[in-house]
Amino acid sequence: MPSRWLVLASLSSISLLLYFLFLLFTLQIKSPLLLLSPSNSPILLDNTPRPQTQFSLLIGILTQPDLYDRRHFLRLIYGIQSSPIAEIHIKFVFCNLTKNEQRIFIALEILRFNDIIILNCTENMNSGKTYTYFSSLTQILPRSYDYVMKADDDVFIRLIPLASSLAPLPRTDMYYGFVIPCTSQNPFVEYMSGMGFVLSWDLVQWITESSIPANHTYGPEDKTVGKWLKMGNKAKNRFSNKPAMYDYPGTNGKCSHELISDTIAVHRLKRWDQWLNVLTFFNVTETLKPSYMYHL
Repeated sequence: MPSRWLVLASLSSISLLLYFLFLLFTLQIKSPLLLLSPSNSPILLDNTPRPQTQFSLLIGILTQPDLYDRRHFLRLIYGIQSSPIAEIHIKFVFCNLTKNEQRIFIALEILRFNDIIILNCTENMNSGKTYTYFSSLTQILPRSYDYVMKADDDVFIRLIPLASSLAPLPRTDMYYGFVIPCTSQNPFVEYMSGMGFVLSWDLVQWITESSIPANHTYGPEDKTVGKWLKMGNKAKNRFSNKPAMYDYPGTNGKCSHELISDTIAVHRLKRWDQWLNVLTFFNVTETLKPSYMYHL
């Protein structure tokens, strides 16, 4: 008999323990106290209402199908960035696939990340790819954006400063970037560098519909875009953001200068040591939280 009471007591204790754990789990789900830090102090969920975004931006990074490693790296770079004032979507853009392995590996990327646009063109730099990019968007996207950016895959863009610089600008007939020639501060003198320039959505629609871009698709892609806008008497709102946009120090003469704290974009990052210098300068991993699962 004593052993029977011992068993019942044990079962009762287990039941109480399970009930307590269930309550604790339920409270954790309902409470903002979700995790404990390594010091056992609570980490609170941020339940502060976020301000409504002021505008939307699509960034199309023009790259090539075989550059898998670069895309994965850039996903890390931009996956840890966001802006509270802008809805920013980033897509990798290239032309038709030409290899069987591309069709499998890139399909996996699309299934996992859904961040790829494949244009109906033959891979090129200055033979119409940028035209195909802009002229296709109104037909292939499920929605419109306030702004569309074309960016290179060797540029580091800081999304918060970019969004802050775009927020007060016009939403129509707008052309934004780093004006060429490098020494100029006049956004109307020539065209915006291909490192990364922004067009308002109405200009994207105009590129789609006008015969001017369609008949002038060959040549340096950034210069060609400037030519379209000049011929069409478009982009009356132009903004060149210097010195916040520039080429990596020592890579391109007067287009280059030292890294600065209010940077929006750094271009010509061709080597890993250049990327490392840039990421270190801007301390991109500063938000990493301590954990027992790793030590750096």
